Amino acid sequence: MKAIPVRASYIANLPMLLSMTLAAVWVWRFQAIEESAALFLGIIAGGLVDMDDRLTGRLRNIFFTLIHFSLASVAVQLTYGQPWLFSCLMVVAAFTVTLAGAIDVRYRTIAFGTLLVMLYTVLTHMPHIPLYLNPLMLVCGTVLYSVCTISLHLMFPHRPAQESLADAYHKLADYMRVKAQFFDPDEADFLDAKEIRLAMNNAAVINVFNQCRSALFYRLRSQHRHPRTIRMLQYYFAAQNMHERISSRHVEYRDFAHKLAHSDLIFRIQRVIVLQAEACQSMADALRKDEDYAYDDILSRAGTGLRQAFKLYRDEHAHDAGIPYLKQLIDNVLAISEQLHRLPYMQDVSQVSNGDETRIAGQDVDRIRDILPALRNHLNFESSVFRHAVRLAILTAASCLIVELFHLPMGYWILLTGVIVCQPNYSATTTRLKQRILGTLLGVLVGSAVPYFAPNLPGKLLIVVAGATLFFVFRTRRYSFSTFFITIQVLAGFSILGMDTPSAMLSRFVDTLLGSALAWCAVSYLWPDWHYLTLGKTAQRALQGDAEYLRQVAHQLHSGHADDVVYRTARRVAHERAVALSAAVSDMSIEPKKYGSRLPDALTLLQLNYALISSISALGAMRAQDDEQKWPLMEADFMRQFHLVAEDMVRLMGQPPDDHSIETLAHIQQQLRAFEPADEDDDVVKHVLWSQLQRIADRLKPYFDTLQHEIDLKQVA
Repeated sequence: MKAIPVRASYIANLPMLLSMTLAAVWVWRFQAIEESAALFLGIIAGGLVDMDDRLTGRLRNIFFTLIHFSLASVAVQLTYGQPWLFSCLMVVAAFTVTLAGAIDVRYRTIAFGTLLVMLYTVLTHMPHIPLYLNPLMLVCGTVLYSVCTISLHLMFPHRPAQESLADAYHKLADYMRVKAQFFDPDEADFLDAKEIRLAMNNAAVINVFNQCRSALFYRLRSQHRHPRTIRMLQYYFAAQNMHERISSRHVEYRDFAHKLAHSDLIFRIQRVIVLQAEACQSMADALRKDEDYAYDDILSRAGTGLRQAFKLYRDEHAHDAGIPYLKQLIDNVLAISEQLHRLPYMQDVSQVSNGDETRIAGQDVDRIRDILPALRNHLNFESSVFRHAVRLAILTAASCLIVELFHLPMGYWILLTGVIVCQPNYSATTTRLKQRILGTLLGVLVGSAVPYFAPNLPGKLLIVVAGATLFFVFRTRRYSFSTFFITIQVLAGFSILGMDTPSAMLSRFVDTLLGSALAWCAVSYLWPDWHYLTLGKTAQRALQGDAEYLRQVAHQLHSGHADDVVYRTARRVAHERAVALSAAVSDMSIEPKKYGSRLPDALTLLQLNYALISSISALGAMRAQDDEQKWPLMEADFMRQFHLVAEDMVRLMGQPPDDHSIETLAHIQQQLRAFEPADEDDDVVKHVLWSQLQRIADRLKPYFDTLQHEIDLKQVA
């Protein structure tokens, strides 16, 4: 049965709107003025820690969230008014909850929400009300939001996973559009910038793939798998396979574009890829609207035209040595079209087993004994998580000291701002800092009109509901907008409590400036990331990921195709480490003056690493060939030598560069020359396989040289 076709953005924000509305009605009906602030903030805290999961997983998350929120809020309530004890509690909490984020996403989300609840308890503290009231209202607000979320989950259980899958196909379409530009002969001499852009687009694809994988993982843990979930799993695997094919490199694009500059063949290849991108976008739209995806026959006709154009080109250039590689390129592109053509028929799940090919690798730390090893690896200043935990602890101590020294009545807005603005790296912090200040300033200016436009309680409650809902609407897209709306919501809440709104507005803005300044000082002077940016280690880890990916590809080329969880995990890890390298390069590009001469090396490593993954992906795309080209049936001696050389490459790529790396690489090059297929050998597949290994070997030397240069620069610095 199909789900109701409602836009995902509306669904995602319904729990916040509904819970805030119910809370506002309760406050108005019972005139619960003093309880209102904590109740509303409890709802917001519940929304901030909400995580997609199946029903039992959601109930488990809610249970642990309520325990953490209750204990944290009560601890703050008991220590507030005792400056040293309270400050020590907040410092320890800031350090521990940040470090807990190293375990996994669930711990990181609940831990950060717990820290916010501690700050919310301080901000809503009123001496004349009972000690239990604020903690109770905060927890009640979280419960109210959770009940609304569970109700919505029962109505649309598959919608978050379906939306994540739609995002995956949308980003894959964007990636294909960038890749199509590589088949423009007029742009052949300007491919370096496009390669960087393609690597950055690849990072976006992998990020949404991981979100989709997470959504499916939680649903597949159940023993009773819903047919819709299995079908979405098939769509996800299809997207992964298409990504592997479109990211593969079968030719040297610059030479290829110059060679075919006056042939329509290269334009036909480009057109097919553009049409495939449109098909992926159509698939994304169909998933969002919950409609059936319809394959466009124009893609089939374009594929037929491409085959005919290649046949004509091959007949006219019978002695061209590049024909085998061109054929493999075209076969790979057309295989993507075949995959898209099969998407509408992935409806019958009766023959889908629960075996290895329908598994997704686990990603949570579920056992207590696994938590300590996960944390132990981060107990040093080489870990960005540990540095950030210490940094936040010092920031918390400084904020508490300022509040107590100057007796600021609402000074803990400083700490709240600092905790939210301060990010693990400099560039992210400065970006959020600017958005926070701008949003707060605009919110204060607009919020000054609240008493005039909403002089009574119902009007102010309406502003609170709208502000909180719009805060969540823009929270992940436009942080400055979300800050603007939450500032208006806070000022309306102050007005409900009968506080002096003009003084609250001034305090809110000044505290935001102070908190932002403290956050900037923290990331600039407390173990700044440009002193710890381990580009060499990141690039080495990326190369090790490529090595394991190559190992799995070579194994399957030797023993037979199997799209199992081991292969998919190796491919995913290789791409995730490439994303980490892309993120490091992106951070360096934002602040080039702080990284000096290291930026050119970073860009070079990014290009080379992406080229390595592309060549390995090309081999991976060749795992499943037609029956007459099954790998075990190929010439045994060639495949044995291919496998041996690939294993030597894997061992070389898996080790840090040293004085013997170049010697080992020279030996590998010698081995490659020893079994190079002869020109007269008409086995196309052998030529293509050998050329991909040669292409990988050719890029290893500049990779090692650049990596060693980066290590030397880091040691000098």
